[in-house]
Amino acid sequence: MKILDRYILTSYLKTFFSVFVILMFIFVLQTIWLYIGELAGKDLDFVIILKFLLYFSPKLVPLVLPLTILLTSIMTFGNFAENYEFAAMKSAGISLQRAMRSLTLFILLVSATAFLFANNVIPAAEYKSINLRKNIAQLKPAMVISEGVFNDLGEINIKVDEKSGNNDQYLENVIIHKKSPRRSGNFTVIKATKGELVGSTDSNILSLILRDGNYYDEIQSNSPSGRLKKPFAKSYFKEYTINMDLSGFNEVDLNEERYSNSHNMLKISELNQTIDSFSTSYNEEVQGLSRNLYARTGLKSLNKDLKPTDTDTDTVRDLEEGILPLYEPYRASQIINLALGNINGAVATVESKKAELTMAAKRLNKFEIALHEKYVLAFACIVLFFVGAPLGAIIRKGGMGLPMVIAILLFLTYHFIGIFAKNSAEEGTISPFLATWLSTLIMLPLGIILTYRATTDQGLFGFSALFEPIKKLLKKAHIMGRNEKD
Repeated sequence: MKILDRYILTSYLKTFFSVFVILMFIFVLQTIWLYIGELAGKDLDFVIILKFLLYFSPKLVPLVLPLTILLTSIMTFGNFAENYEFAAMKSAGISLQRAMRSLTLFILLVSATAFLFANNVIPAAEYKSINLRKNIAQLKPAMVISEGVFNDLGEINIKVDEKSGNNDQYLENVIIHKKSPRRSGNFTVIKATKGELVGSTDSNILSLILRDGNYYDEIQSNSPSGRLKKPFAKSYFKEYTINMDLSGFNEVDLNEERYSNSHNMLKISELNQTIDSFSTSYNEEVQGLSRNLYARTGLKSLNKDLKPTDTDTDTVRDLEEGILPLYEPYRASQIINLALGNINGAVATVESKKAELTMAAKRLNKFEIALHEKYVLAFACIVLFFVGAPLGAIIRKGGMGLPMVIAILLFLTYHFIGIFAKNSAEEGTISPFLATWLSTLIMLPLGIILTYRATTDQGLFGFSALFEPIKKLLKKAHIMGRNEKD
């Protein structure tokens, strides 16, 4: 390696690792802020908190690494241009492409490493972090109760509108679905206007005291006719207490790993297999729905060999109000009711299947997005380097001032385009492939243009080329005016 290549690479690496550590620290602090509610008040030791941050940190690399490359490239090449080092290189016959050669090899190495990291380390870290978060949540069940949603708390599912008190022990508008070991389903519902959680650190029993509510219990009849009546028992209570044994909750093994169904936990080979399985299942669901709707029409059982007589033909030809006048009023009303029932049944089937297929499509899109994200990270590192390096050479400004502002604006544009595109892809508006690659493909022509302008010693924006036709037009008009005067 020549002295120049070593000098450029050393300057870049010093800035690269410094910026990477600073940005990673900032994003880790943001992570602590986001998940402080899950960590605080759980009697967790320092090792568990460090393990939580360690498992969560690899997921920050797809954000931190591209921004680091962009900012480092602008700062390093901005310093070279500001200190006239590029001018000295050009006077010695060394072009910008030649100066970027050693860094290009380094960025290619970083891109390959980023791809391997995204395919192996990030899925493993996601697997560890989700399992650790699930286990931490079980340590204090009283803190797991979130407002406005159903929360699984042992033998009950509980939903509250609002929590209050110093320890969030007072609950408003409580709805409970009580589980039964003898039958599956929500057959017992408890509603109360107020509730209170009472417990102590010395006891494994948590008491939920409900006040001013109703107890609903659906009665299961053995006869089909009895089940059609949907009988249930309702009782009013002034105060009702539910005792929950928390010994199982507090004996949580934080190293236990039971959850493995997230799309971010899988490698490329596993994602390909899962996507193929989900696609096959989705297509079978759609085909099954179409066969079901076709069977409801009754076209398969229609007697296609029916040959009407001349009398029947004349009767049908004379009818202008349909075939219902051929039947008696009672029979015609039965036909109408039957048709309406079939239509309503078909509509209900389509509506229920529509929601199910929409969720299946979203799940499939998430897995496809996760697959392409692993490739995009590697390609984005290369593209953003060829955006930042020539941009730094053009603006001729190093340090943390202007380069930081430009890098953040470019990266926010890149990042938000990707977020909006991925959200649209999850809803099925655009292709998951296009959504994942869109922000990088937008930055690609920008990198090509900036590299071309930097190597040809042009400015950031060629305003002269825009105003040149106007200048020529004004000059021509001025000459024509002088000729008319003469």
